[in-house]
Amino acid sequence: MLKAILFDLDGTLLPMNEEEFTKGYFGLLSTKLANVGYEREKLINTVWSGTKAMLKNNGQKTNEQVFWEEFAKIYGDNKLIDKDLFDDFYTTDFKKTKVFCGENDKAKKVVQFARKRGLKTILSSNPVFPRTAMVQRMNFVGLQEKDFDYITSYDNCHFCKPNPNYFSEILTKNNLQADEVILFGNSEKEDCDPATTCGISCYLVGDCISLAGENPKYKIITYDELPKIVDKEIKNRQKN
Repeated sequence: MLKAILFDLDGTLLPMNEEEFTKGYFGLLSTKLANVGYEREKLINTVWSGTKAMLKNNGQKTNEQVFWEEFAKIYGDNKLIDKDLFDDFYTTDFKKTKVFCGENDKAKKVVQFARKRGLKTILSSNPVFPRTAMVQRMNFVGLQEKDFDYITSYDNCHFCKPNPNYFSEILTKNNLQADEVILFGNSEKEDCDPATTCGISCYLVGDCISLAGENPKYKIITYDELPKIVDKEIKNRQKN
C-alpha cells in the first residue's frame, strides 16, 4: 500500500542552477556577516568545510552538530555565539536567493494532489541547511510548512545524500516501509540511486534532471504526468 511520497526540493520542486544559487547564496551571506568581522573567503571556505563534514556524517551526531563543530575548529568555540547571526540571515536576507531560482507553478498542485489522495508528503531535501532555510526555499514556489508532514533539515538528520542511510532514517522516523513510499527527484546520484538502495521506487521529474551517465536509469516524467503516476502506484500497490 502506498502511504507516502518523498519530494526533493532543489532542482525538483524548486528549479535552479545549483552553481548560480550557491554563488548568490555565498554573496549574500558574506555581505551580511562582513559587518561583524567575517572575511569573505575564510567564511566561504569554512561553510564549505562544514558542508563537507555533514556529507560525511556517520550518524553519531546531527548534521547541525557536525557543522558547528567544524565551524568551531576554524574560528574557535568563542565564535559559536554568532550562530544567532546565521539564524537571523536565514530568516531575513536568505529570502533574496529567490532571484537565483526558477519558477514552478505546478509544485503546490502536485503536493496538494498527493495530500488529497491521503498520502503523507515528505520534503526530502539534502539536510545541509536549517529548517528555516528549507521553508524559505519552498515558499519560493508557493509551498508552506503545512504542505508537508515531515521536512528534513540539518537539525533532524544524521546523514546526507547520497548516503542511503539518509533515506533509511526518513523511513524509520515516519514509521514507513520502503515499499510504501515513492520518490520524485531530479538527480540519479543524489536522489534515485541511494533511495533505490533502500528499496524505494523513484522517478525523475522537472527541468533540471541530472543523470549519472549518458542514458537515464529511471523513468523521466513531467509534472503533468505526475498525478497519473501517483494514481497508478496507488492502484498497483493495492493489488499486492
